[in-house]
Order: sequence, then structure tokens, then C-alpha cells
Amino acid sequence: MTAPLWTAADAALAAGGRLTDGGWSATGVSIDTRTLQPGDLFVALKDARDGHDFARAALDKGAAAVLVSDPACCEGPRLVVDDTLDALRALGQGARLRSPAIRIGVTGSVGKTSVKEALAAILRANGPAHWSVASYNNHWGVPLTLARMPADTRGAVFEMGMNHAGEIAALTAQVRPHVALITRIAPAHLENLGSMEAIAEAKAEIFTGLEVDGVAVIPADDDYAPRLRDAAMRSRAGFLFDFGFARAAAVRVLRYAPDGEGGAGEMDVMGRLRHFRLALPGAHQAVNAAGAVAASLAAGVDPELALETLAGLTPGAGRGARFDVTLSSGRAVTLIDDSYNANPASMRAALSALAQRTPDAGARRVAVLGEMLELGPDAPALHAALAAPLAEAGVELVIGVGAGMSALIKALPAGMEGVSAKDWNSGLEQFQALARQGDIVLIKGSNASGVHKIAAAVKSVRAAAPNEA
Repeated sequence: MTAPLWTAADAALAAGGRLTDGGWSATGVSIDTRTLQPGDLFVALKDARDGHDFARAALDKGAAAVLVSDPACCEGPRLVVDDTLDALRALGQGARLRSPAIRIGVTGSVGKTSVKEALAAILRANGPAHWSVASYNNHWGVPLTLARMPADTRGAVFEMGMNHAGEIAALTAQVRPHVALITRIAPAHLENLGSMEAIAEAKAEIFTGLEVDGVAVIPADDDYAPRLRDAAMRSRAGFLFDFGFARAAAVRVLRYAPDGEGGAGEMDVMGRLRHFRLALPGAHQAVNAAGAVAASLAAGVDPELALETLAGLTPGAGRGARFDVTLSSGRAVTLIDDSYNANPASMRAALSALAQRTPDAGARRVAVLGEMLELGPDAPALHAALAAPLAEAGVELVIGVGAGMSALIKALPAGMEGVSAKDWNSGLEQFQALARQGDIVLIKGSNASGVHKIAAAVKSVRAAAPNEA
């Protein structure tokens, strides 16, 4: 029989609350009645909506108990606290303190979710593991992930995101990672942070939470590697690993040959040659793999196991998965769904991966691109600068979704067709009208641009099963 995640007594002790009924135990922790499972402890957060309004529904759906600050919100098993978000953080701390898990923290402007997923797979292959689901990387996602961590976990990985300075410092203080990895520094959240240097400093906050003699892992090829290295040296880190193509990197990619479905290469891991293969499209995935190997090595995982696990990974939803679809017009196209989010660096990486795919005679490479947000006053120039990588990728048709994409459409070179769409609905109409039989179509953009809805609409009528190789 599986041990409960939380007994009533343990949850009350960790959260510092008062029980109205001490006879329950919980097998999970939830903040959303839509995904709540029977046996979960429901935490009534006050965020966009007040979770107390759903406490009764949570119990009706099978919640073991509800964690609330207003005991009058419902009858039934309740754990009453002063502040539910503070209590969730306290539950997370309690889970961290009772577990012997080696904890890895991951952040970065691009690639953090991909590297987190890679590390989660590696840790699962190595023993009982725990990881952030989806992109639970914010002020409630990180403590929720901690609170869900079973006591017998051996390895755990936590993604940390931010929009403003100081946010990652607060998150890493909760996780207290043994290993902290930064994937890359790139233009994202410039509107809030103001400069690339400020972005690097904000990401480097992850090192402030490191356990004593922890390991800092940084991208050796990054322009801001010296700044990240300095931040690591000011922290409690006892060791520093770097990764990438740089000659002196601890985990160095020596050679990588990408193709449309992934690629193969060689990696120097602490002086030992390793061959590796990936089923993830794009040359940037080799660097992501090196980062995952560096972090897992720092966590005590055999590099051979790490590389063997990486070879079996395929793209996740909205992150480069390939689908063969038939449109409502009857035309069949290949859809590359990389629509989860975007910034200039990830756009370039996706276009580089698109270049590796060759359409049949008469078909084209097509890019449906949503505007990139939070780029500040340089946003028009950063959008326009995508014209060069589009040309290098051999793209023939660009559909720009959102006002921010107008600068790119104007900057496209002669011979490349470009059309503007004010929103995702208009973008879908343009795509349906302009797509040709056999086109290879990349869909990518910031989440708020809505291009993920174009991908979802197209996939909903697909005639062929998805191919996520």
C-alpha cells in the first residue's frame, strides 16, 4: 500500500494550521478543482479567483480535505491557516526537509522547460523522481511542486521562471537546490528588466539559494557567461560546471550533425568521449543535452544513463512535435507545433530546425509566427531581425499574427511572401487559404499571441496520427 503524501497531523504541523477533523490523509495536493483527483488536499489560493469559492466543490469531488483561511467557506475536513499561499510554501518546505532528494533548479531565457523535462526523464531512469509538471515555475507553481514531493524521492528537478528581478531569488530560497542550472540568457522580459545585463543578473539569482557546496551549471558559449560565473562565485557553490561548444567546457559538444528528425554527435564529458543521438529537432538541442548531462552528472547520475535516456526523448506538446495533418480544404501538410511560447532566440532556433526539413517538389517551408511580447522599445527591431533567419531557412511564406509582427512583414526580402493577421482567427483563415499540398509549416509565437490556437484548430481536423519523432 502506498504511503500517504500527507497525513492530517503532518500537514497541520508543516503548514502551522488548525484541524477541524484529524482523521484524513492526502495522496496529492491540488489548487484547481478541474484537475483535482480523489484524495487530494485542496489548497484554496486567492489569485485570479478565490479558491474558497470552490472548496465545497473540491470536497464533493473527493478531496481528502481543504486548506483554507476562512473556515466558514464550507463544512467538512478543513485545515485552517492565516494565509493559504504562505501555508502552501510551508508545506513545500516541510516536504523538502523530510526528503533526501538531490534537488536541481533550472532557469534561463530559453530552453528551461525542455532541459527540465530532459532532467526529469534522466532522474526517473535513476530512481524515484519528482519534477515540475507543465511549466509550474512561478510563485505558486514552485511551492505546489515542492508540496507534492513524496518523502522517498531520490532526485527532483524544479523549473523557475520570472518576469521581474527578485522573483527567482524567492523561488530558489524555497527549493534550496543542490544543483542550479542556467540554460541561456536571451532577449526576454526586456520590457520589465530593461537590459540584457539585468536579465542575466535576474537569472543568476538562482545561485543564491544553492545549498552549501552546491554545483552551479552555466552555458559556456553565452555572451553573459562571465557575469553568471561571477554570480556563482559569490554564492555558496562549491563547484562550477559549464557546458556547450566552448573548448574548456566541462561538458563539451565536440560534433553534432542535425537532421530533420534529430541528430547525432560526440560529447566530451569531463575528459571522456561519449557518442550521443537525439530525436529532438534543431542544433540547439545538442547544447540543451549537454546542459542536462552536466546537471545530472552534478547530481550523481551516470552520464551513460543520461545520454541513453536523452536518446529516447521526443518533443512535447507545443515544443516542436510534428504532425501530418489534412486541412479542411483536403490539402495535406506537415505541421511543426512549436507554439508554446517564443522570444528572438527561440524563434531563431525553431527556424534553424525548420531548415533541416526538406519539402517535396512544389511544396514550401511556411512560418506562421505570432508576435513576441515583453521586448520593450526594441521590439520592432527584434521582430524585423527575424527576416534574415527566415531567409536562411528557405521559408517562402510568412503569416505574421499580431500587431508586433508588422515590422517583420515589412522587412521580408523580395521573393518571400508575407501576410499580416490581426489575431489568431484571422491567421487561421489566412493559413487555411494559402497552404499548399505538402507544405512544411512551423507555428510559433508568444503564448498571448494565440498562435497555439491555430495549431490546436489545425490538429483537431487532422486525418493522420501525430508523428512526434
